[in-house]
Amino acid sequence: MNSNLEVLILPGINGSGPQHWQTYWEKANPEYRRVVERDWTHPVCDEWMQPLENAVKTFGPGTVLVAHSLACLQVAHWAQQTTLRIRGAFLVAPPDPENPNFPDTVSGFSPAPLRKLPFPSMLVASSNDPYGDLGFSLRLAEAWGSKFVNIGPAGHINADSGLGDWLEGYQLFRSFLKQKS
Repeated sequence: MNSNLEVLILPGINGSGPQHWQTYWEKANPEYRRVVERDWTHPVCDEWMQPLENAVKTFGPGTVLVAHSLACLQVAHWAQQTTLRIRGAFLVAPPDPENPNFPDTVSGFSPAPLRKLPFPSMLVASSNDPYGDLGFSLRLAEAWGSKFVNIGPAGHINADSGLGDWLEGYQLFRSFLKQKS
């Protein structure tokens, strides 16, 4: 892997447990780093900004973000306020804050930002995600300027989806990296 490339793993609410594809990717690639939040169960958007800002500041403009679920909204909010540059973001299963399944323990992530992201991105969505339908994901991808990929019925693309190390997703991520080289 390119020595200028730094991959930051950004889990969503509750972090990504041992059976989550983000955890598998991190274990398979010890150079990947997870951004740790103070509170995984009661996320506050403003509190989630500083750990991301600090990590990107540390790792520099070669950083690529790998965000799942709520972390996709974190990235979009962060992009509106940072002056730092990154190489890109791989955004998986963004939740719709207006969806009735959106957790009520989450604060400050709504509304979902709709400004173009100042870096290349790919948004990966599932056709049967209980937290955000395809229409919502497609609207975000268009607003953010993200390449949109529908992987079909895969739930919330998390551990409950039974994807294991999600090889298809890793191949999508690697193809995204090649496009950004």
